[in-house]
Amino acid sequence: AYCFCLEYILVSCNSLCVDTQPFLLLYMSHLYIHTYLTLLIALLQLECVGSVDSGLTTMSWSPDQELVLLVTGQQTLIMMTKDFEPITEREIHQDDFGEGKFITVGWGKKETQFHGSEGKQPIAFCMPPASSSDDGRPRVTWRGDGQFVAVSAICPQTGARKVRVWSRELVLQSTSEPIPGLEQALAWKPSGSLIASTQEKPNKHDVVFFEKNGLLHGEFTLPFQKGQAKVNELLWNLDSTILAVWLEDLKKEKNSETNTYVQLWTVGNYHWYLKQSLHFGSAEKSRLVSLLWDPEIPYRLHALCRGWHALCYDWHWSTDCSTGDESHLVANVAVIDGDKVLVTAFQHSVVPPPMCTFQLQLQQAVNQVAFHTDPTKSADLAVLDASNRISVYRVGDGTVKDPTVTLGGSGFKASVETPHLEKTYRVEVCCGEGKQVNPLAFRLFTWLQDDTFLAVSQGQLATHSVIHHLTEGLEAEGGLSMPVDGDVISLCCNPKTRAIALQLADGQILKYLWGECKIPVPNVLFPCCHMEALGEAILGLTDRCRFFINDVEVASNVTSFARYDEFLLVTTHSHTCQCVSLRDTSLKVLQAGFSSSSTPKETLRKMERGSRIVTVVPQDTKLILQMPRGNLETVHHRALVLAQIRKWLDRLMFKEAFECMRKLRINLNLLYDHNPKVFLENVETFIKQIDSVNYINLFFTELKEEDFTKTMYPSPVSSNVPLQQYPDQKKVDLICDSMRAAMENINPQKYCLSILTSHVKKSTPELEIALQKVHELRGTTVSPAAEGVTAEAALKYLLFLVDVNELYDHSLGTYDFDLVVMVAEKSQKDPKEYLPFLNTLQKMETNYQHYTIDKYLKRYKKALCHLSKCGTEHFSEFLNLVKDQNLYNEALKLYPPDTPEHQAVGSAFAEHLNQKHLYEQAGLIFARCGAFERALDAFLSSGSWQQALCMASRLGYTVDQLAGLARSLAGKLVEQRKHAEAAILLEQYAQDYEEAVLLLLEGTVWEEALRLIHKYSRLDILETNFKPAILEAQRNYLVFLDSQKTTFTRHRKRLLVVRELKEQPRTHVSLYEADLISETSSIVTASDMSGKYSHSNSRISARSSKNRRKAERKRHSLKEGSPLEDLALLEALGENIRTTENMKGEVHSLLKGLVLFGYDELARELQQALEEALQLIERSLPEIWTRDLQQNPANPVGACSLMASLTQTNSDWSRWQCRPPDLPLLQYVR
Repeated sequence: AYCFCLEYILVSCNSLCVDTQPFLLLYMSHLYIHTYLTLLIALLQLECVGSVDSGLTTMSWSPDQELVLLVTGQQTLIMMTKDFEPITEREIHQDDFGEGKFITVGWGKKETQFHGSEGKQPIAFCMPPASSSDDGRPRVTWRGDGQFVAVSAICPQTGARKVRVWSRELVLQSTSEPIPGLEQALAWKPSGSLIASTQEKPNKHDVVFFEKNGLLHGEFTLPFQKGQAKVNELLWNLDSTILAVWLEDLKKEKNSETNTYVQLWTVGNYHWYLKQSLHFGSAEKSRLVSLLWDPEIPYRLHALCRGWHALCYDWHWSTDCSTGDESHLVANVAVIDGDKVLVTAFQHSVVPPPMCTFQLQLQQAVNQVAFHTDPTKSADLAVLDASNRISVYRVGDGTVKDPTVTLGGSGFKASVETPHLEKTYRVEVCCGEGKQVNPLAFRLFTWLQDDTFLAVSQGQLATHSVIHHLTEGLEAEGGLSMPVDGDVISLCCNPKTRAIALQLADGQILKYLWGECKIPVPNVLFPCCHMEALGEAILGLTDRCRFFINDVEVASNVTSFARYDEFLLVTTHSHTCQCVSLRDTSLKVLQAGFSSSSTPKETLRKMERGSRIVTVVPQDTKLILQMPRGNLETVHHRALVLAQIRKWLDRLMFKEAFECMRKLRINLNLLYDHNPKVFLENVETFIKQIDSVNYINLFFTELKEEDFTKTMYPSPVSSNVPLQQYPDQKKVDLICDSMRAAMENINPQKYCLSILTSHVKKSTPELEIALQKVHELRGTTVSPAAEGVTAEAALKYLLFLVDVNELYDHSLGTYDFDLVVMVAEKSQKDPKEYLPFLNTLQKMETNYQHYTIDKYLKRYKKALCHLSKCGTEHFSEFLNLVKDQNLYNEALKLYPPDTPEHQAVGSAFAEHLNQKHLYEQAGLIFARCGAFERALDAFLSSGSWQQALCMASRLGYTVDQLAGLARSLAGKLVEQRKHAEAAILLEQYAQDYEEAVLLLLEGTVWEEALRLIHKYSRLDILETNFKPAILEAQRNYLVFLDSQKTTFTRHRKRLLVVRELKEQPRTHVSLYEADLISETSSIVTASDMSGKYSHSNSRISARSSKNRRKAERKRHSLKEGSPLEDLALLEALGENIRTTENMKGEVHSLLKGLVLFGYDELARELQQALEEALQLIERSLPEIWTRDLQQNPANPVGACSLMASLTQTNSDWSRWQCRPPDLPLLQYVR
């Protein structure tokens, strides 16, 4: 992780109370317990629970508070319960190694193994005694789960310390190997992996780590010389991420003053970093007497000084990174490492710490780092060290070489502009009499302006803070400062407005404007350890992963966040990195986006467990993540990549966009689809920027007709890009033509391969043109300066794009045999196969040669055209080709209409149509060709009696022949129920008007029959045939209408019953109803059964159409209880209505005949019957076709047509009802 930044609250306590819970006190050799303790009360209420004659040197509770371990003066261990009942007692010093003793596999003794350059002398090495600064007391530390305890004690035989690991039952597990210079500090990592202690070596002072088996496992060196300081204690925080080291100077003289230090160390990438150094000074009141981590809050550290000052520090992780704008692309991140600051410029290189781009060497340990908040100077940084000294480093003067700035760090070097130390000055803090002990005076160190820094210190009271403007030459108390009523725990600055947002411990946010504080937004209920400014809004993240925007909680599983341009990037507990656009986005949309499971792929990316955001490189697509173990990972988030590509395309920076898309596998169609109009207008700019034939060819090969801005890469906001200028032309063809024209204009020799690609890539590949251009290159010479290609290279490239057999066929289609041979030579074809064929073709006449080639390539239309030019001797071959390939229409266009060839082709075409049962078309073609007999037969077969009579006339038929032909045609028309047309033939051509009248009466064409009767003055037919016919028709209509009404009524009633049954729930179906209907009809709805039948009858779809219609009729059965009975009833009712509707015209004509001959009562009866039927339909329409059924989108097939018929009937009936009451009876019916 990166910079370990300070956030602490200084508490001045005048009293300390521990109540209700028992407090254990060790005094001399007695053990006391009391229930109430006040430090300022002299009379202590104590209760003695036991005593040890030899005295007690150390005691320690287990983490679960169930056991307590006592170390006596006789070097024994006593394990007791929480009620102080002894469990077991053991001697500390054991000769046995323990239960975890190593197993010897017979590879020799230790004395015979290699010992390095010193040989075997270390065998006789005498273990030195413990250091003189060692207090000699045993140390006890428990593992986090309380199953094991480690005890460090001085061995009586050697005088050196040993560490022994005991189980919860005081069974010895292991003993540490002999470690010279091992000191008394001991701390077991709560996670259980390592035991920390200190070792004084000949030339350095180390913190060493033991495994549970007693073997050493790593170390790091403290920044002190040997004999300069001693380590009092080591303390791990709750989550094992921070190791606190409590040190103090060794007294070199009797009355010399000693300083006290507390250092906080963290590890990452197997490197230990000194993140914070607290100097408590040498004053007697400021000396530490107790230091411990909070047992519940992982990053809270408590310290108690000798002057009865209690301090409480709350720490949090933060990343110190620069913020550059578009003109100053800086992405520097600083890492505190003791007295060094490691700076990595991610714009140039991505290396994980402890490696870096350059490092700054300071005189004191660094506590805080601040980059300049001005985006134009974001590479400048300031350092605040443990002695309150500010060091200012600036970038810009390249001639200045600073010895404190070195490149590379751990062997890595990069050519970047490094800063130089401009000035260093100390900020004096007044610590007069009465001032509290404050080893870390300032927190939240921020660089506001060139010479002004902002910092926060603790006020006179624990709940007060002071904001300081730190400048050179002024003390913190003497400069500009402002008290704040509350604990300032976080701070953020808006680089544009220079406004500063402060957050207090209670969640309140204050806006600080040069000495004035006001509340700009509603209070946030939870204090945020990380804040950023977004315009007037505040982004905040709490230590419990709750993410806020102002006072609105947006998400509750965010582990880190960063803001870049218009995007907000967050990492979550679900191991994803989400990128959300902030442009025109409301808080509700953000909340829904973070909580939705259907997040677009563009905004969501999987990542490694525990990853955190370090920074986003400005004007780039790199997002830097850090893993829990310390290494870095660079990802290119799809949302950032697409946004950056769109910016480059808007600025016509095609090269940058293309290289990014190629590297990150973004489809290159986006180059055009982002803004087609701009791309086509700047095609030459695109080609000149890319300036690579291979890249242009890659662009061509990825082109597709799909618009990727609507499918794969939709824009997060609405786009104002104009529509395509050429909507009728295909996208790929348009791009290929435009780019080919531009390349031919710039340098056709250089871009020859790309020009060939543009021909091949078109929707209809122009392979002949591409081959012709390759052929043109054969006679040209290419110079190196021209950057062209040879014909051989061009053909080889073309074979890479197109299949060789396809290319061979297209080269053959150019009729250029040199080109064919050139392509064939590059293919795998055997010359014995293609050379004889080519030699045969060369010997043919030109047109016949082209015909043979086209027929070989199956280009039959071209072959037909070439064959038509070969003369009459090849006409039979021509006609056979027409018949084989069904090219009659094309063949008719090749010969004039008056030529014999045209007649022959027409006759063949007519015969073809005749075989296809297209008799009328065949007759027309026969008539054009003069084959009137064949035309007459075709017209007779088609029933076109008018054309048949015309052909008979052309053939010179006699009157008798015409009469016979007319009777034959009339019989066929009667079979087709075309009585009126049959009557015309009998009357006009057969001269048999009586038979014509009978046909008209049979077809109920009453008015035409009356006309012929009066034309030929045969009024006797009225009495013998006409009147009986209309009376019989009136009776038939009455019977039919009655049956229609009966059927309609029955179906309507049954439909209402079926609907009522289907609306009833399953539990309410009575036994009686269950007997009447089947289970499915009473329970399952029509739409459900439709879906059921669509699956169960899936085999029907493979049957013939006749079987499908039969199955459909079976589905819609009118049988009571059938699954789809309601649909069948609807279809039956619709058919009834349509039939009744179609009767109106026939009844109308019949009524006129009845009225004409005085049958008024019969006419009135028929009219009344039809009117009752239509009125019944009118009344029943709302019941049959309910409103719900009309609005249901899931209506079955056929419902729409039925509804249309009902609506049409309804409208017709409305028009009928609107007739004037005084009109005659004949106008009642329309």
